[in-house]
Amino acid sequence: MEKTKTKKEIVQMLLRNSELNSKDEKELIDLLIDQPISIDVDKQEEAKMTFGDRVADRVSEIAGSWGFILGFTLFLVAWVVLNAIILTDESAMDPFPFILLNLVLSCIAALQAPIIMMSQNRQAAKDSLRNQNDYRTDLKSEIILEALHDQIEVLIKNQEKIMQKLEEKDEK
Repeated sequence: MEKTKTKKEIVQMLLRNSELNSKDEKELIDLLIDQPISIDVDKQEEAKMTFGDRVADRVSEIAGSWGFILGFTLFLVAWVVLNAIILTDESAMDPFPFILLNLVLSCIAALQAPIIMMSQNRQAAKDSLRNQNDYRTDLKSEIILEALHDQIEVLIKNQEKIMQKLEEKDEK
């Protein structure tokens, strides 16, 4: 008697493009139909997010907004106006050439860039999971469609046989 293959072996055969016998193919189709293979990537990622991931996403969200750009531009203009025009050279906390402002901007850039990159790396990992999920879903759909196509062909052949028998009966 032929050894029954496990579901894992059947899927591996499918992924290697091996020929499946009809019993294995039926078992695989039943497995695919009965069990959902798609996942909610966003929920899965959200469950695994650490505090640092949440902070990185929030910083990226804020730093990439028009509100931040406009607010930071206003801050820079106010700094320059305050130190170059309103306050005199003796009382200005950061006179021209604004060395303190350059230091602040450099520190912000040094911290902001890696935080944004962390968020982008996490987003890339999430996109990869989403692509894998789409592949599995597409594979399941393709297998089910092929099975349905085969079943419809069988139905059509059976219908043709029935029609032939009915025609033969009518001729007699």
